[in-house]
Amino acid sequence: MAVRITSVAKQLPKYTRETKDILPFVELWLQGQDERFKRKVLKIFENAAVDRRYAIMDAEEVFSKTSFEEKNDIYCKAAIELSEKSLTKALEKAALKAGDIDYIITVSCTGIMIPSLDAYLINRLGMRQDIVRLPVTEMGCAAGVSGILYAKNFLKANPNKRAAVIAVESPTATFQLDDYSMVNIVSAAIFGDGCASVILSSYEEDKGPEIIDEAMYHFYNAEHMMGFKLKNSGLQMVLDQSVPETIAKHFPNIIHPFLERNGLTIEDINHLVFHPGGKKIVQTVEDLFGKLGKNIDDTKEVLRLYGNMSSATVLYVLERFMDRDIAKGEKGIMLSFGPGFSAQRILLEW
Repeated sequence: MAVRITSVAKQLPKYTRETKDILPFVELWLQGQDERFKRKVLKIFENAAVDRRYAIMDAEEVFSKTSFEEKNDIYCKAAIELSEKSLTKALEKAALKAGDIDYIITVSCTGIMIPSLDAYLINRLGMRQDIVRLPVTEMGCAAGVSGILYAKNFLKANPNKRAAVIAVESPTATFQLDDYSMVNIVSAAIFGDGCASVILSSYEEDKGPEIIDEAMYHFYNAEHMMGFKLKNSGLQMVLDQSVPETIAKHFPNIIHPFLERNGLTIEDINHLVFHPGGKKIVQTVEDLFGKLGKNIDDTKEVLRLYGNMSSATVLYVLERFMDRDIAKGEKGIMLSFGPGFSAQRILLEW
């Protein structure tokens, strides 16, 4: 029995600015800092390979002194609104109604909501009372792929069912105003906010790329590499500078055995649906795959247009492929990385 991805739809927050228009706010934030440090920070923003980003609050509010409670309240309100719009679009693309969904998975790590987001969507969209809920938190950038992986396993065990995965993130709500560390600066330079929804189906008649296989890959003794530290001022980013180098070191073990168990090599893969973690990670992946004649142009373009939106970002990349007329039999790999440290992989066939 096949499990297919039938539709993907993104929803962008209402506030947006080009990076060049954010630089004056950064300069104001850096008042009183050493001039060399200021120049370095501005260069980081200018060279982050992010031309524009979207956010649930405008730049004035991002760079204002607000409490964790105030930022989280904005996050909760925006997460519900963005998710409702995104899921509605995905349902329309798949020619479905909210009542057609049997399993709902919501994904986020940049704010805290109890009840979780799925409860609000069930009420707002009039979803079924017996729908199965799974909120996924604390998995960071990897969770967009993780959500699809969990949905696939549910659908594989339950014929003639449909699932929705909704990923919504607001890294701007985690910006630390009093933190001038490189980690806070780099994350501010590469991250943006966004939401995307995916519909999956185990109905025989539903169309879309089939999930052939999926797997997780865990890096040992790497808990320090990525995550958040909960502080009185909010969620403080943890991001080790060794991330790109560590990913490069593990890449052969992440990709090749996974393909081999499906009787494939990288030469058999037509499409790379990769999460754009940031400029350095993109360059690392491009160096590895460029030699094989493969490209991650869509990954780079999503980073340029929207920034890294944590778990939602890889779904923006996936939507670009879903909206194309891809030939039957072509194959793709979805890949994202997240705290733990771990890699999540999905093998697709159109």
